[in-house]
Amino acid sequence: MSTIKPSLAKGTRDFSPSEMVKRNHIFDTIKTVFRKYGYAEIQTPAMENLSTLTGKYGDEGDKLIFKILNSGDYLSKANTTHLDAKDSNGLISSISEKALRYDLTVPFARYVVMHQNDIALPFKRFQVQPVWRADRPQKGRYREFYQCDVDVVGSDSLLNEAEFVLIYQEALSNLGMTDFTIKINNRKILSGIAEVIGKPELIIDMTVAIDKLDKIGFDGVTKELIERGFTAQDIELLKPVILLEGNNDSKLSSLKQVLAQSETGLKGIAEIETVFEYVKALLSASSVKHPDLELDITLARGLNYYTGCIFEVKTNEAAMGSIGGGGRYDDLTGMFGLKGLTGVGISFGADRIYDVMHELNLFPETTAAGTRVLISNFDDAAARYALPLLQKLREADIASELYPSSAKLKKQMGYADAKAIPYVVLIGSDEMDSGLLTLKDMQSGTQQKLSPDGIISFLTGE
Repeated sequence: MSTIKPSLAKGTRDFSPSEMVKRNHIFDTIKTVFRKYGYAEIQTPAMENLSTLTGKYGDEGDKLIFKILNSGDYLSKANTTHLDAKDSNGLISSISEKALRYDLTVPFARYVVMHQNDIALPFKRFQVQPVWRADRPQKGRYREFYQCDVDVVGSDSLLNEAEFVLIYQEALSNLGMTDFTIKINNRKILSGIAEVIGKPELIIDMTVAIDKLDKIGFDGVTKELIERGFTAQDIELLKPVILLEGNNDSKLSSLKQVLAQSETGLKGIAEIETVFEYVKALLSASSVKHPDLELDITLARGLNYYTGCIFEVKTNEAAMGSIGGGGRYDDLTGMFGLKGLTGVGISFGADRIYDVMHELNLFPETTAAGTRVLISNFDDAAARYALPLLQKLREADIASELYPSSAKLKKQMGYADAKAIPYVVLIGSDEMDSGLLTLKDMQSGTQQKLSPDGIISFLTGE
């Protein structure tokens, strides 16, 4: 029998114990903030019916859905016409009924429709689960990754948007980030701009181009707009909007003039102003740092999907893309037959946040802590003597291990070093006779004699 060399599927990763402690620190910090704002956790299956997912992400998105072959002899029910023609797209429906979820939003919409009689509206939920995309793996892009989503459906109040600003501010600050910008825009403003220049049908082309301003500059945006069907006159009208500068108030003032003839655009401006007012009111009696909230007209974020306010968060401390984003969407559940249920949500990019925190050394030392104390094992008598102490340490919530078999001290100390265990309890014949055990600090090398209760008091700081 040949030996198969172990390997990972491309675009997936293993996580070591030390990495998991840090990842869970991120997840737990974000979840704590979600709960504080009244959101409850749900989970949905990794596997959904293929019909639930297809047609929701556009043609390109559908191509990135991981399909699951039907169990058993799946080819026996395959469409022979498509099979003979090697038409994989046509063949899929007859050999695959299920798929791995592409995101958390569509499964959430399906959940709301199926549980509509069991949930109270507005329904506030969060999910922290992995998703899968058959994308080309590259640095920072994986085929399996986690999303941290928080959404509310059944409420058109802009207070939700304002609270999402504060959720970003609190969660990222609690993770140690001090310099990040929360960018906000509104789909209606972008629609209004397209209306004013007389090209409402080219709104997608317009925003796709201006969204690249940071990367290709105004000249590059101009070239792309021309290629997408805009005239030099259109670009002259767009220029003051694309290059909009100043603080939020001055930007809004300028936009009111530009969009004076667009009812849709003015409504978008009013929504942005309301969000700003809510944020200011929420923090009026607070000592919490006011978020760096910036109106960014070039922010687009998938215009086929969002209908109102949209968000994106970027760190200013490391070279990294967005670490969060989201926005308002109308008729989330309409795709499953439940019409008119508006919603708004945001997401945290946990993997990118991890990379930023790692680069900036933001993980607290406690996140590296696993086992705090190792009890040595020199022989059977010492091991038996140690068992009551091991249990007492654990009952005191001190993560503890007894080395599982008798071995030379060097080997046991090497084990403690490899796991970064800060303390070792040495139990030999002298210690058993006196009742005073040797506690060794692995970092400093110092030792002290303590009773079992004294060891617990020392380690708990009591």
